[in-house]
Amino acid sequence: MKPARLLLLLSGCALLLAPAVRGCGPGRVVGSRRRPPRKLIPLAYKQFSPNVPEKTLGASGRYEGKIARNSERFKELTPNYNPDIIFKDEENTGADRLMTQRCKDRLNSLAISVMNQWPGVKLRVTEGWDEDGHHSEESLHYEGRAVDITTSDRDRNKYGMLARLAVEAGFDWVYYESKAHIHCSVKSEHSAAAKTGGCFPGRALATLEDGARTPLWALRPGQRVLAMDGAGKPTYSDFLTFLDKEPRALTSFHVIETLEPPRRLALTPTHLLFMAENASAPASLYRPTFASRVRPGHFVLVAAGGEGLQPAEVVGVWNRRDVGAYAPLTRHGTLVVDGVVASCFALVQDQHLAQLAFWPLRLYHSLVGWPGAQGDGVHWYSGLLYRLGRLLLPPDSFHPLGVPWVES
Repeated sequence: MKPARLLLLLSGCALLLAPAVRGCGPGRVVGSRRRPPRKLIPLAYKQFSPNVPEKTLGASGRYEGKIARNSERFKELTPNYNPDIIFKDEENTGADRLMTQRCKDRLNSLAISVMNQWPGVKLRVTEGWDEDGHHSEESLHYEGRAVDITTSDRDRNKYGMLARLAVEAGFDWVYYESKAHIHCSVKSEHSAAAKTGGCFPGRALATLEDGARTPLWALRPGQRVLAMDGAGKPTYSDFLTFLDKEPRALTSFHVIETLEPPRRLALTPTHLLFMAENASAPASLYRPTFASRVRPGHFVLVAAGGEGLQPAEVVGVWNRRDVGAYAPLTRHGTLVVDGVVASCFALVQDQHLAQLAFWPLRLYHSLVGWPGAQGDGVHWYSGLLYRLGRLLLPPDSFHPLGVPWVES
C-alpha cells in the first residue's frame, strides 16, 4: 500500500478513536486538557476570503440569473424573521428578508456569533435580495445569495472582526467591501449540495432483504439493502449511516437512463457508479467512475430480479433538480439505487481506497451498535477524512467540484 494511503487510513483510525472525538457531549472530556480558544484575526479593509473572485468555483460560484417575484425560482427564497437580526428594509417590501436557505442558515449562525462577541449588539442587514436592479450586473443579490451587513451599533471598528465571524459562520465568500458594510455571499442551493459530496434524491429507492423497496430518506441503521460485493455479485449489506443528509437542499442531479432493461438513476456529478465501455466485461471489472463522466454508449450494472446483475447500455444523460440529497453508507460500500448499482462514495475516483478509509467507521459501528437519530449535514467522519485526503493525496485525485468544499 502506498504510504499516503496508509497514512490516510491510520489517520482515520486516530480520528475515530481520539478521546476528543468521543467526547461529543457538553463539557470537556474527563482527563483532557482544556484548549485555549482559537484567536480570530479580523479581515483587513478590501480583503476577501477565500482569496479568489466571488463568482468562481472556489467561492460562491457562477451567477445563475435574476429571480423575480413571478419567476419559477422565486420559491427558492425563504423569509428570515430571526428577531436577533435587524433588517434595514428601506424599500418597505420585505425584500431584504428574502434569501436562499443556505444564506439564511449562515446568517442565523452569524447572528449568534455577533451577540457572543459583543453582548448587547445585534447583526444588521442593510441589503439582501434585490428586485429593483440597484446592484451591478450579475450581482448575487438578485438571487438572494448575498447580504450586506453591519453591526446594530454601526461601530466601524468592529467591521473587520464582523467579516471574520462571517467567514467562521460558513459564508462561501466574504468581502470587507466598504467602510460602511461587509459583503457576504453563498453558493446556489443545488450547486452547494453537489459540491458537498455524492448523493441521491431522498425519494430514490433501495431494495430491502425482504424484497420491499424503501426511499433512501426512510433507511434506518441495521436494515439490509441490496448491494454488490467485491466479486461483482449481488448481496445484502448492512446500512450504517448517512455520509451526507440534506433533506431540504435543492440539488442538481445527473440522470443516467438505460432502456434494456429500463432504469433511471439520479445522482450528483461527483458520485461514483460502476461503468464499462462494452457489455462483455465481467461485473467485477466495471470500474468506479464519476457520474459526470458517464456518456451514452457506456454500460452500467443493473439489478434484474432473480437473474442477479447484468449490463445495461446508457442511452441518455441529462440534468434535473430535486429536493433532498442523501448519501447512504453500507458495509460493502455499494448499494443498488432505483435498480442501478452505485458506490457509496464520491469525490475520489478510487473505490478501494474509499472502502479502506471508512474501515474504522465500519469497525466502530460493529463495536458500539447503531447510533440514535442522525442530524442533517455532512457526517463528521467523512468531513474530516476529506480534509485529510486533501493534505495527503495528489490534487488530481479529486473531482473538480469537490475542491471548494474544504476551502469554505
